Order: sequence, then structure tokens, then C-alpha cells
Amino acid sequence: MTASADARTTSASTAPLAEGDQLAVSGLTLSVRVSARRRRFALTVEQDARLTLHAPVGRSAGDAEAFVHAHHAWVLGKLALRERTRPLHPTKRLIEGEVFRYLGRTYRLTVLDEAVRDHRVRLVAGRLVLDRTRAEDPKRGRAALVDWYCRTGTAWAAGRLQPWAARMGVPEPRLDVRDVGTRWGRYVPGERVRTPGAYGPEQLGAGRMSLGWSLFQLPMHLVDYVIAHELAHVRVAGHGADFWRLLGLALPEYAQRRAELDELGRHMWMGGIEHESSGVAPVR
Repeated sequence: MTASADARTTSASTAPLAEGDQLAVSGLTLSVRVSARRRRFALTVEQDARLTLHAPVGRSAGDAEAFVHAHHAWVLGKLALRERTRPLHPTKRLIEGEVFRYLGRTYRLTVLDEAVRDHRVRLVAGRLVLDRTRAEDPKRGRAALVDWYCRTGTAWAAGRLQPWAARMGVPEPRLDVRDVGTRWGRYVPGERVRTPGAYGPEQLGAGRMSLGWSLFQLPMHLVDYVIAHELAHVRVAGHGADFWRLLGLALPEYAQRRAELDELGRHMWMGGIEHESSGVAPVR
């Protein structure tokens, strides 16, 4: 939450809290949200480490400060955890020798003066080749690299899908590799269908699995984990006990791979391109 420009700063007092207040307590700054539906205080540590205090209507700044003091250690612990796990995604420069990852290995970029066929990125003799017209245009250069990850990722994952689906006893979904935001993958169930002339309940179609292009920077065993994870959703929606039980049958070491993905994944390139002349450009 972002406080409004005219938000006031409160101090310990009997004055009731108001929406948009900023509360300063023991070195912490909290944005105040007030709700008539709330009966007690609550604290939220947001993704960007900002702090939000949720308050019932009519409670005073003094009451709020006392609540924050009582939970000060909890807040500090959550802030420390957020710092340890925050994304550290690097930016890239579209210049000769820049390093890109594919399935856990590193490849350097070669920028060619002559136009590359179809202006598409290709892996040639262990180097990613990009033509200069794309390298000098961050938006088109990024798009060419993402297209390469999508094409190569699709070809690689297609060969992994059937064995994992067979191991998990689920129908093989349709597959695509594309931009899925900050997620590594997602599964969308198919429509309910009934075989012509058959009786009984309708069956769900195989659905579609979408894998994020950035996933294919990671080592193969972590890509396999994401594939198995999404395949488990073919049978089980959500992340309840049945989901993890099914995944564990196919991949007993899933917890270790999940932890490794969480740690290594926050260091992966997610598409940010750096301009040499004007710094980082949020090219998306």
C-alpha cells in the first residue's frame, strides 16, 4: 500500500487512527489501513518489505503503538526473512560476451554486424548469436532472446512431458512455453468431455501446461521438478496434502528441489535489459 500524499504522521495519543496514517514505532514505519469489518489489529509485511497495520475503526494511535511494540520481534524476524529471500534478478546488456544461462550452463552472446536469418537468436558453436540491429534495440533484442528460450524450451520439455506424465499416471496436457510473469509454470484444466455414446460422469480433458521461458535457465533437474509439479495439478487442484502426496510418489526429493528452486530462482534473469547510456530499462 502507498500512503496518500496528504497522509499525516501520528504519534502516541488518544486520537483515533485514520486511513492513510503513517505510524512510526521503534524505528519501524507502518502504513495504516482502517476497516469497519475488523475487530482487532493485524500486521502485514508486504512483498517489498513495507509494513501495513490493519486497524479496527475507532482505535487510537496509542493502542496501535502498544500492539506494534508487543509484536516487534515478530516484525523484525519477518523483515529479515524477506531480505534473505528477496529476488535478486540481474539485468543484462546486449553486448558482446554477455552471459546467458540455458539448462544450468552458461553461454556468451555474440553480436554480428550482418543480419541473422529471420533475426532469430541461435546457439552456434557454443555461443548465442544475435544480430546488431536487435542488440541496439533493447525491446526487440529482449524479444529475440525470449523467443529463443521459448523455442528451445518447448523442444526440450516436449521430450520430458510424456515420461513424467506416465510416471504420475496422468494424461499428457498440451504444452507451451511463454511469459507467465513471475511464475515458473501454470496448469489450466481442460473442459469436461464425455466420449460419444458413453455413459457415466464426464471426464476432464488433459488441459494445458504453460512453462515460463525463464525457467529454462535453471538446471535440468529443477525444470523437471516444475514439470512434475504442474502435472500433479492435472489430478489435484491446489496445494493440499493430496497434491504433495502425489508429487512425492513420483519425486520423493521434491522438498529439496523446491528449496533449491526458491534459492537459485531468485538469481535468474527475468528479462530486465540495461541501457549503456541511461541505466536500467524495465523492458518487459
